[in-house]
Amino acid sequence: IRAVVQAAEGALVKVILETCLLTDEQKQLACRLSEEAGADFVKTSTGFSTGGATVEDVALMRRVVGDRLGVKASGGIRTREDAERMIAAGASRIGASASVTICK
Repeated sequence: IRAVVQAAEGALVKVILETCLLTDEQKQLACRLSEEAGADFVKTSTGFSTGGATVEDVALMRRVVGDRLGVKASGGIRTREDAERMIAAGASRIGASASVTICK
């Protein structure tokens, strides 16, 4: 991760955790390592695995990184209510293919 941050030369770096495939301990470790390496964001998922963002995962990630990193919830967010729940849990960004529907 650190090598990617260095190669990015100041561009924002988001680390995708694919949280649906990890234990809570692994998610916490991944968040801490991302922060130590200088990443700007941790992101729940690509949206292409077996599951997307969950309120529980977003809340866990926010607890670990505090306000030092952004948390991007991505995958499975299809409604305004989904987005609002993620934001309430600590997401600072939302990734959604249904953004037009969400904003209506």
